[in-house]
Amino acid sequence: MLTEERQTLILDLLKQKDVVKIQEIIDLTNASESTIRRDLTQLEELKFLKRVHGGASRLQGKLNELSVTEKTFKNHHEKQLIAKKACSLIEKGDCIYLDAGTTTLQMIDHLPDLEIVVVTNGLQHVGQLVKKGFKTYLIGGYVKPKTNAMIGKGAVNSLKEYRFDKAFMGANGIHPDSGYTTPDPEEAFVKNSAMELAREAFVLADHSKLGEISFAKIADLNKACLVTDEHDEDLRSYQRKTMVKVVTS
Repeated sequence: MLTEERQTLILDLLKQKDVVKIQEIIDLTNASESTIRRDLTQLEELKFLKRVHGGASRLQGKLNELSVTEKTFKNHHEKQLIAKKACSLIEKGDCIYLDAGTTTLQMIDHLPDLEIVVVTNGLQHVGQLVKKGFKTYLIGGYVKPKTNAMIGKGAVNSLKEYRFDKAFMGANGIHPDSGYTTPDPEEAFVKNSAMELAREAFVLADHSKLGEISFAKIADLNKACLVTDEHDEDLRSYQRKTMVKVVTS
C-alpha cells in the first residue's frame, strides 16, 4: 500500500472516532509498526492529527470551545495538581492576575495567605476570592456567557489600570510553532494584554491542550512559562521554546 493511501485511511479512521490505536491501524493497513509510526509523525507535522500514547487523536476544531460546566469535569485531577503548583510560585505581597478558566479557578482553594492582591476577569472567580478574604478586583467589559469571562474593549481598558507581578493564564491550544491559542479573538486579546502587563506569565494547561491549535493567537510560546502535567508527552519541542514546569501525581 502506498504511503498516501495509508495516511488517507488513517485520517478516515479518525473521522469516525476521536482516538485510534496503532494496532488498529496496523490491522487495517497490514503495515509494520515502524511504518505506521512514521506515518503518524508525518501527519502530525502536517497538523492533521495529534500523537498520543499508543496512537493518535483527532485535533479539535479551531473554533471548538467547551462551556465552563463541561470543562470543570474534564481532567479534574490534573487541573488540581497544576493549580497547586501554580500557587507555590506566589510570593508574599504579590499582585496577581487570575485569568477566567477552570484551572485558574482551582487555584483559589490553594492560594497562600500572603497578603496578595488578585485581579481577575473571571466572573465565577470573584465570589470564592471574596469569601476567602482576598483583596479582589474584577475588570470591566462584556460577560461572555460560555466562559463567564469579562472580554472586549472595556476589559482591555480596565486592565491598563493595573500592573502584575504574576499572571496565571489559560489557553485552549498550545503548540511549539503556533504558540498559545484560544477560539475567541476578543478573549485572546484580553489574555495577551494581561500577559504583557505582568512581570512573569504562566500558562496553566493539562496535557490535552498540547499539540492543539485554536483560531486566535494569544502569544508566542516564549511569552509565558508552561505549567502542565506529565502524561507520556514528549515535551522537548516545548522546552526548546520556553520554560516548562511539569507536575506529577
